[in-house]
Amino acid sequence: MKKTSLAAFGARACAAALLLTCAQWASAHAYPKHRAPGAGSTVGVDTRQVSIEFDDALEGAFSSLKVTDSAGKDVTDGKSNIDAHDKKHMTVALAPLKPGTYTVSWVAVAADGHRTQGHYAFNVK
Repeated sequence: MKKTSLAAFGARACAAALLLTCAQWASAHAYPKHRAPGAGSTVGVDTRQVSIEFDDALEGAFSSLKVTDSAGKDVTDGKSNIDAHDKKHMTVALAPLKPGTYTVSWVAVAADGHRTQGHYAFNVK
């Protein structure tokens, strides 16, 4: 009977540790909540910036946005910027765009140091 109690305790302790680890992992990474332009969207040639709202505050020195055209040429106009009043909001200015497909590549380092990255495309008509 003692073995059963220890086994049950061990299983509960293991489950609790796993739950805590998953909860910490889920809250420790910054992921996009809103993108402008959005993934797969079509915008006009007058688009002058890309902005992404993340679900966690960002570390500006290590987070970035880069936009490239279909030939891989960088079309960003300067460095990415983290909003001083909203550390979850990152933008980058764009050089004048021509019709085509553009790829946004992002790197987000959360304030706690965890890094995520991704990319998506949008179209300019």
